[in-house]
Amino acid sequence: MLALKPLALLAAAAFAICAVSNLQAADQTQSISSEDFVEEASAKGVAEIETAKLALEKSQNEAVKGFAQMMIDDHRQANQKLADLAKSKDLEVSDDAELLNQAKALVLKMRGEASFDKAYMNNQVVAHRESIELFRRGVNVDDAEIAAFARETLPKLEQHLQRAEQLNGQLPEQ
Repeated sequence: MLALKPLALLAAAAFAICAVSNLQAADQTQSISSEDFVEEASAKGVAEIETAKLALEKSQNEAVKGFAQMMIDDHRQANQKLADLAKSKDLEVSDDAELLNQAKALVLKMRGEASFDKAYMNNQVVAHRESIELFRRGVNVDDAEIAAFARETLPKLEQHLQRAEQLNGQLPEQ
């Protein structure tokens, strides 16, 4: 059996993540139930916080660290609002990041210090695009309060994406 080098493993993991992301993106045009929205949104929120904690530990770039702290603060606040709303409706929230986001975090952990900032910011651009699509679907759920939460949260996610794209563009390519 051929032994794969760490870089080849990293490339294979990144390819698998992109393939799953593309499959999910193709499904984004369909409607979503309140239950699925709550579960997916809470999982993405947890993943944002966990990857941001990692960025605070590993990054050497103050702008990236500032972005990571903003992710922790904003997503904790949104997650708490969503958890309170879900509890009032007897819906479950994710207390652990979904498998895809765990894989992304693992890829980030595998990266060396020199390329970590670029890997993290690339991840944030993709993650926020996915979250924005989810929340755009969420504004149409059948529960008015959950739809209102999605509508209220969407502009903040769009701001996060804009800042992530800006920071990502300022970092040197790997």
